[in-house]
Amino acid sequence: MSIRSAALASFVACSGAIALAAASTLSTALAQQPAPTPMDLKAPSEFESIGDRTARSQALFTELGKVLTHPRCMNCHPAGASPTQNDDRHPHMPPVFREDADAGTIGTTCAGCHSSENFAVSGASTYKSVPGHARWGFAPLSMAWQGRSLGDICRQLKDKDRNGGRDLAMLQEHIAKDDLVAWGWKPGPGRVPAPGNQETAGKLAQAWIDTGAACPEFAPEIRPQ
Repeated sequence: MSIRSAALASFVACSGAIALAAASTLSTALAQQPAPTPMDLKAPSEFESIGDRTARSQALFTELGKVLTHPRCMNCHPAGASPTQNDDRHPHMPPVFREDADAGTIGTTCAGCHSSENFAVSGASTYKSVPGHARWGFAPLSMAWQGRSLGDICRQLKDKDRNGGRDLAMLQEHIAKDDLVAWGWKPGPGRVPAPGNQETAGKLAQAWIDTGAACPEFAPEIRPQ
């Protein structure tokens, strides 16, 4: 059996009748809504006219925030026990949960449904594709972004105790080169890609660092229009 066939069989098996019925209802509702329009992402050069260094740094991060708060990133950085999915960020179906050692909760194994690459789903499925990557999973609670302001996300990203131990240089490299981050721009059929591209996001991150890595003070969570 091929990797795709095995992953698809596992996906169907782990969903179950109840989960599939719920997913069908959600997909029907989504099909009746207009598809979101992909957002653009400005290059760092477009912020050079901002004379104040701190203000320019804040503006650069706000632009990068279009990626960080896009569903392709936000779905996997949940504040609760479970990730969300799709462009409207509805609860993940089938239900999955992060590990909680204190509560004795065993985390869901994402590889049970997600293989090492995206694959299209046809036939009776309500999904156009199932996303995949060799390191597929959702972020630990220390990296939760959902429900937080862009300024709070910025401060969290700069905190080595909450960002996986990364300094600013490692953070920039993560945004610019990590292949799991790159998935956000190639999410498979049925999903709107993150704004711009990974190269531009990496350049924005570097320009933000070069201008002092200042965080927006009152910027709310950005959502795609």
